[in-house]
Amino acid sequence: MSTNTIESINNEILLLQNKIKELKISKKDASLEVNSMKLLKEQLKVLTKQNQDSISSNNNNNNFTLKTPKGTIDHKPEAALLRKKIFSTLESIFLKHDASTIDTPVFELKEILAGKYGEDSKLIYDLSDQGGELCSLRYDLTVPFARYVAMNGITSMKRYHIGKVYRRDQPVMTKGRMREFYQCDIDIAGTCDPMVYDSEILKILCEALTALDIGQYTVKLNHRKILDGIFQLAGVPADKTRSISSAVDKLDKLPWADVKKEMTVEKGLDEKVADKIGQYVGLKGQGYEILEKLKSDPELMGIPLAKQGIDDMEILFRYLKVYKVLDKMSFDMSLARGLDYYTGIIYEAIHESSAPPSRSVNPPVPANSSGSSSSKPPKSSKNAVINEDGIDESTVGVGSIAAGGRYDNLVGMFAESAGKKMNEQVPCVGVSVGVERVYSIMESRRKASQEKIRGKETEVFVLGLGGVELEKRMEVATLLWDNGIKTSFSPKVNPKAPAQWKQADDDSIPYVLILAPKEYAEGKVRIKAQLGKDQAGAEDNKGEEVPLESVVAYLKEKLGRS
Repeated sequence: MSTNTIESINNEILLLQNKIKELKISKKDASLEVNSMKLLKEQLKVLTKQNQDSISSNNNNNNFTLKTPKGTIDHKPEAALLRKKIFSTLESIFLKHDASTIDTPVFELKEILAGKYGEDSKLIYDLSDQGGELCSLRYDLTVPFARYVAMNGITSMKRYHIGKVYRRDQPVMTKGRMREFYQCDIDIAGTCDPMVYDSEILKILCEALTALDIGQYTVKLNHRKILDGIFQLAGVPADKTRSISSAVDKLDKLPWADVKKEMTVEKGLDEKVADKIGQYVGLKGQGYEILEKLKSDPELMGIPLAKQGIDDMEILFRYLKVYKVLDKMSFDMSLARGLDYYTGIIYEAIHESSAPPSRSVNPPVPANSSGSSSSKPPKSSKNAVINEDGIDESTVGVGSIAAGGRYDNLVGMFAESAGKKMNEQVPCVGVSVGVERVYSIMESRRKASQEKIRGKETEVFVLGLGGVELEKRMEVATLLWDNGIKTSFSPKVNPKAPAQWKQADDDSIPYVLILAPKEYAEGKVRIKAQLGKDQAGAEDNKGEEVPLESVVAYLKEKLGRS
């Protein structure tokens, strides 16, 4: 039986669950719907078993391909260690800014995730019915956080979360676009004076990207209220606002002509309305420069929603100047962010490799600050390939490396749906760093510089010469382990010296502690900094003689630890 049939029954059950909930809230009879749902669940149970039996039969009768699923990857030691360093760097910055961490399940109830991601909802991975609950793999870390806040009645929290998320996306592995990948999020829930938390989140983002040492980057900013004000001014029907917003968001990958076509031909927007939008969405550049252009537009300033957004941006730029990160920002009116839950400021970070090679995004603020919808599209945008899952980013660079914004209604919406009464609204703002895309950039830079990457953090290799017993190497290794020094040695009883040196070289272990019979009998060892056999001065480096009782202190000093 096909998975599509199972999926269609799951969808019917979800609709019935929502209807039953509505009927119960309005105190109406829901027995007919309950009986229908029971029948569907029985049918689903039979179909699921048939499907599993079919898969099991195929596995028993046929050979299978030994590979990871499409859009996923095994992380070898070198890659895993580099990711660990990325996590550690980000975590240290989050902790510095007074954040605590949480963890949530990798799957949520389907109804929790449904309707939160706009057109991207098609990318949610749905799971089979288990025990009468329809679940989906989490699409991001933001919606689970809002659910957590609402469920626990929290009114103020600064939290970070590092975890895997899942998307039924069109993968481009070399660009860090995958179906299973890590995100690192920091969000602040709670009330504050305008733009205080927003500016701190952007400060944290800039600190993080600078600390990761990925090179030059830009943070593009916009405000949903300004964008919605433009749509209001242009005459976009209220029910088309989010779908038109999603089209505008593709302007960094597609020329205006293609975006306009999507608005008018595919989404039924009047051509004059689209042209009016086009007068604004091409504007980008230095924050205050674009702000003055918007403030000098009496039509736009006459829209209360747009004016609120413009006032917010003016405050934000003032705070970002204090935080010394204003020079990293670009006010970009084409930035829309397709997710439905954003209500205020929105942003995304791009890197010099975010665009394809034919189009650099640097200097930090795009040079075309007076751009308009009539300007020529970037040459590379014409080459963007569109498939059933959206734009193939292999044709347009790695895309954004971080993104986020303000979402003031999500927590309240969850609380209301669950019938929980919260005494106050819990507004939120946050940012998510795309680890795979950052890793992709760091790995490209490493390959370009031919820097060797380690798969281990081992600091010392204990090497025995002249028949020094295995037990002696174990004793010294134990001394170092007990003092927190990462240590390794050969597992052989009588290893040959060349094999030991090779092991230390292959693992790029920075120090070798040499046990020679005569020196060890005198209570001494020799410690040598491993330069690598190919490096200048390696042959002349004989190391330094150190008394055994001083080994720990000596190594800790060399390793930069107290």
